[in-house]
Order: sequence, then structure tokens, then C-alpha cells
Amino acid sequence: MLVGIFADTHDHLENIRRAVDCFNVERVELVLFAGDLVSTIALPPLRKLSAPVVACYGDNEGNKTGLAGGFAVIGQLKEPPVELTVPDGTRFIIAHMKRQIAREQSEFDVAVTAHTHKARVTCDALNRLWINPGETSGWSFGRATVALFETVTRRVEIVDLATR
Repeated sequence: MLVGIFADTHDHLENIRRAVDCFNVERVELVLFAGDLVSTIALPPLRKLSAPVVACYGDNEGNKTGLAGGFAVIGQLKEPPVELTVPDGTRFIIAHMKRQIAREQSEFDVAVTAHTHKARVTCDALNRLWINPGETSGWSFGRATVALFETVTRRVEIVDLATR
């Protein structure tokens, strides 16, 4: 199963559109979002996603009530951590910040986190993947990125939106 992963959009509408285009072109079957849409103006581009979305709030959401209402037509938006098992059995946990995940108590195969705005993929001692897709906005470090994750092969690709 191919999964699109993004975070930290911070209302950068053009890069949100680029992320949506990337996920649709790649034909992802699921999209995971790890927080910081920021405001409801970020929602309309997400309606063009061809795959369902499972998301968590970040620490910069300015209007949670508005985001929750607008997100209802896009997918699921919940407080972190969000746990999800996909049909092939891969167990995800999604949180904006790593500290929101109780590492030893949570049973998961893949953790999706954000907050640092820097793309990073690591594997812990329990062979669990930790994926930070970086910042979709590109505001902080000038590199707008998303991630593509294949659940069967466990291959992660960090995609630079500027080169797509």
C-alpha cells in the first residue's frame, strides 16, 4: 500500500496544492497528516485528494472548531496520538511531536511525526520506522517536502516539491 505523508503546511496554499498533486499522481491509497495546517484556508485544496486522509492536530492550529468542521468532508482529524491499522496489517501512530507518543506502551510499526520541519527517517531498536516528512510549507528551511511510504517494502521516499 502506498501512503502519502505530509505535515507543517502552515497555510502555504501553493505547496499544499503541490502535495495534493504529488499524492494524486503517485496514486497513494491513503494520506497521513501530522499536524499544523494552521487555519481553514488550508482545507479547500485538500478536497482534491483522491485518497482518504487521516490526520492529527498540531500545536499551531488557530481554529480547531473550524478545521474539524471543514475536515469532515476530507477525512478524519483527531487529537494526537492517532492510531491506525491499514488492511495489510501495518500499524501507524500519528502525532505532531515525538513526545506525544508513549514509545514503550504503543504498539506500532510506523510512527509519523513532524514539528521539527526537517525530513528524517529512522528505525528504532524495535525495528519500528519513524518518519518525519519535513515541512510542506518550506517556510522555515526553504525545502518543501512530503514523504511516500510503501507498506510492503517499507521504502520511504522524501519528495522535494520544488522538483516535481
